Amino acid sequence: MFLLYFAIIIIVPLWAQMKVKGTYKKYSKIQTSSGMTGAQVARKILDNKGLYNVSVEETPGFLSDHYDPRSKVVRLSTSNFHGNSIAGAAVAAHEVGHAMQDQEDYAFLRFRHTLVPVASFGSNISWILIMVGIIAGFADLLLIGIIFMAAAVLFQLVTLPVEFNASNRAMEQIVSVGVIRNEEERETRKVLNAAALTYVAAAAVAVLELIRLILMYTGMTRSE
Repeated sequence: MFLLYFAIIIIVPLWAQMKVKGTYKKYSKIQTSSGMTGAQVARKILDNKGLYNVSVEETPGFLSDHYDPRSKVVRLSTSNFHGNSIAGAAVAAHEVGHAMQDQEDYAFLRFRHTLVPVASFGSNISWILIMVGIIAGFADLLLIGIIFMAAAVLFQLVTLPVEFNASNRAMEQIVSVGVIRNEEERETRKVLNAAALTYVAAAAVAVLELIRLILMYTGMTRSE
């Protein structure tokens, strides 16, 4: 059972990453019927939604695309910024989806932003407290570590509706502004769904690990 658990928490994230890279690689070779680059797609959707204050910039790295709410910038990796593939268009539209959420003050996005400092601190210190608690046999210290870890897990769970909502917005906009045609919707959705898998896998593994530690804590308290 112990080996099965560790197999799951290792294999599931790896499978999700492979799925994302495989899907992205496949559809990065297929051009959209509109021939628009990722930068053009992002700009067109932003303008269509009246988000003229949000800029689009190129950023180095592979799949390093993101939306910066502080600077109001959609940053696209080089291949997506200049490329005109279905994969690039999907990624660009997804990041614009986050800009749309920011504009509308989307509740889950706002909640996730409030969790950032707590989740960051919790993820950094939780394992130190947990390991010391386990090794030294201090149940109270283990519990504190679990509480900090729970904050980081909550952040990952809140990320799920944020990402799925951004993808839904992306799909709607990418069709409405004419970036893709009806026959390309299926391929675009595959790219967006594959990307979502990484968040689902990360959240599932985090929840499993949290449950394991809670069971460990209950076992420790019973033995005292």
